[in-house]
Amino acid sequence: MVKYGKNGGGGPVRAGGAPARCLMVQGTSSHVGKSLLVAALCRILARDGWRVAPFKSWNMSLNSGVSAQGGEMGRAQVLQAQAAGLPPHTDMNPLLLKPASQGRVQVVLNGRPLPHLDAGGCQRVAAQFLPTVLAALERLRASQDIVILEGAGSPAEVNLKEKDIANMRMAVAADAPVLLVGDIDRGGVFASLVGTLEILGPRERERVAGLVINKFRGERESLAEGLRWLEERTGKPVLGIVPYLGDLHLDEEDTVNLEAARRSAGDAGGGKALDIAVIRLPHISNATDFHPLEREPGVGVRYVAEASALGVPDAVILPGSKDTINDLSFLRSSGLAAAVARLASWGVPLLGICGGYQMLGRSIEDPAGVESSAARAEGLGLLPVRTVMESEKSTHVVKARAKREVPWLGIGPSRPPLSGYEIHMGRSRTEGEAPLLIVQRDGMAASVEEGALREEGKVFGCYLHGLFENRSLREGFLNGLRLARGLPCAPSAGDWDEHREEQLDLLAREVRAALDMDMLYGLLGIPGGRASR
Repeated sequence: MVKYGKNGGGGPVRAGGAPARCLMVQGTSSHVGKSLLVAALCRILARDGWRVAPFKSWNMSLNSGVSAQGGEMGRAQVLQAQAAGLPPHTDMNPLLLKPASQGRVQVVLNGRPLPHLDAGGCQRVAAQFLPTVLAALERLRASQDIVILEGAGSPAEVNLKEKDIANMRMAVAADAPVLLVGDIDRGGVFASLVGTLEILGPRERERVAGLVINKFRGERESLAEGLRWLEERTGKPVLGIVPYLGDLHLDEEDTVNLEAARRSAGDAGGGKALDIAVIRLPHISNATDFHPLEREPGVGVRYVAEASALGVPDAVILPGSKDTINDLSFLRSSGLAAAVARLASWGVPLLGICGGYQMLGRSIEDPAGVESSAARAEGLGLLPVRTVMESEKSTHVVKARAKREVPWLGIGPSRPPLSGYEIHMGRSRTEGEAPLLIVQRDGMAASVEEGALREEGKVFGCYLHGLFENRSLREGFLNGLRLARGLPCAPSAGDWDEHREEQLDLLAREVRAALDMDMLYGLLGIPGGRASR
C-alpha cells in the first residue's frame, strides 16, 4: 500500500516495504536518446502495473517545467513523470543547471534557485549537492516499486569523473544495473560503446549489464555481424536495437535540435501555408512552447537568428530567455529588433512569451545583477510594460482567463480558461488593463493580472509558458492568421495532452518491441515481468 504524505523533502512516502528496485540508463555521449528511453521504460513499466518514477540527479538544460508544488525542474523529467502516470515532482530532478551568459550557470536545487555560479564552480561544488540529491532519490525509492535513473552526458569523461554525481556514483548509490546506450545514427556506435567501457574502471564496467543501440535506420540483419563482434569484444549482451523515431512529437531536454529545425525549415516556412517565425535567441529557453504549433497541418515553424532570413512571416514570436538583457542586445546588433518592429508596424502579429514579453516592453532594470551585469536596458517599446528583475523566482502552474476579446489571438471571456506555467525572475508592470487574469496558482485560488496588449496593432505578451498547448487559443490564433491570408479556417489537430499520451504509447510500443523485456525484467529482479496486483 502506498501512502502519499509529506516528509522532509515534501515528496510522497510509502508505508512499509523495501526501497524501489532501480535501473539506470547511461549514454556514450549527450543526445544519444537517454531521456526518451527513460520515458519509454517508465510508460512500459507503468502499463505493466508497476509504480515507477524517473530520476535524474542533475540536468543542464534551458527547457524546464514546474511541478505541482511550484518547483522548477527539467522538462525531460516532467515528460518522464507523465509517462509514468505521476504528477511531476522536483525529487525526480533535484538539481537543475541553467546556462546563462558570460560562463555563468543558475543552480536550481529542489525546485528553488540559488545564486549564479561560474561553470567551473558548478563542478567544484558538486560534492556539496550530493547529500541533497541522494535524499531525493531515497524519497522516490520509498514511494515506488521501480525507479529508472538517467545519467548525464557520458560516464567516461575522465576530466570530470571525480566530481560526477550524475552517472556511476548514482548507479552505485542505487545499486542499479546500467544500460549503456549508443547512437548509431551519428555513426561510430561500436567504437563509442567499446571506448566508453574501456575508459570505465573495472567495477564500473561490471555494473554495465547490457548495451542498447539507439536510432537505427535499416534492417536488423545488417547489424548481425557487428552485434556478434560487440558482444564478444565487450562480454556484454545487446538488449536491443531501437529504431529511429524521427516523427515523435515529444519535448526535448534542451535546445540542441533547434539548429537542425532552423536549417530544415528554409527561408519560406518550409512550403507550408502558414509561416511562423520564432526568434532564435542565444539563450532561448522553453522552446518546447512551440511544439504544438509544429504539429499543426499546413503550419511551418522556423527558428530565425538573422534579420536577412526573417522575411515577412504570418506571425513572429519572441520566446523565453535565460538572459533577457543580453539577448535584447543581440536583437539590436543583429538587426532583428528593427526588423521585428517594422513587421509589427505592418500589422504582422507579434507575441512575446516570458523573456520575450519583457523585451517587448519599454525598459528592463536589473539593479541587483540578477541576470546581467547591465543595470538597465531600453526595451523594444512595443508594449506599455516596465520590468524589474528580482532575485525571487516565480514558478507556478496556473490557470488564467481572458478579460477581453482578442479575436486574432483566439482568447476571450467566453472561451475556456488557459492552462500554463510561469518561470521568471522579473516583475512587470503594465500601463492600462491587462488582457489576462490568473485565477489559480499551484491549485490555489488567485487573482493576478497578467500580460499586456497593444491597442493598435497586434502585439501581445505574457509570462505563461505552454500557451499553445491550449487547443482553443491555438485554433483561434491560427485561424486568425488564415483569415488574414484569405485562407479558409481549419480545426485544430486536436488536444495536445491526448496527443502527448498517444506519442508516449507509441514510443513505449516501439521500445518494448525492440528490447529483450525478459532480460530487462531480470535485471530488475522481477522474473515475472508484469505486476500481479
